[in-house]
Amino acid sequence: MYKHLFFDLDHTLWDFDRNSAESITELFETFRLVDLGIPSAEEFSRHFVTINRQLWADYDKNLIEHSYIRQHRFPLVFQALGVDESAVHADLNTEYLRILPRKPHLLESAREVLDYLKEKGYVMHIITNGFAEIQAIKMDSAEIAHYFTHVVTSENANAKKPNPLVFQYAMEISGTNAQESLMIGDNYEADIMGAKGVNLDTVFYNPQGLLVDDQPTYDIRHWKELIAIL
Repeated sequence: MYKHLFFDLDHTLWDFDRNSAESITELFETFRLVDLGIPSAEEFSRHFVTINRQLWADYDKNLIEHSYIRQHRFPLVFQALGVDESAVHADLNTEYLRILPRKPHLLESAREVLDYLKEKGYVMHIITNGFAEIQAIKMDSAEIAHYFTHVVTSENANAKKPNPLVFQYAMEISGTNAQESLMIGDNYEADIMGAKGVNLDTVFYNPQGLLVDDQPTYDIRHWKELIAIL
């Protein structure tokens, strides 16, 4: 039924939480943040995860630009921790963007499923709202770039999920249509509702079992469940 599979990258295939936590811990140690009044790497990471996730949610809703995330996430983390030290913010962000995409960890069984799908002959692509240059490094570091024919970013599509234009653009450059395509992602609003807006069937990668109002075509908790579908 399906010939083309479109995947989100972060939190869907690439284990953003694990890779980011490792990067944040390295920053805490390299920049000796304990000397600035941040009590632990765990506390630093906890605040970073909360703030970074909210900033990306705001970005998906067109409330802020990419540049705002880069400029403000570490100042906001320091503010939340009650630490008044601005001299290291820019360097922290630069080093974070250098370290993070070079982390290789994928979510459990993701590579096994990609191998299965490639062997079955599916044509696979990425649709991501992430920075183009950063996403390319992530895919190379995780050794998954060879699975995908096209990588569609908000930059080359001139739109970002959940805007229907990004999905239409992805199908156009892939030479396919909604009837032959399936969108797979973890973000209900951006990936699932966005894809449904152009009549794409969807797989909601939903390991936490979130309840949603408008059901996707398929709802999976673990990657191996995709094998039963495809």
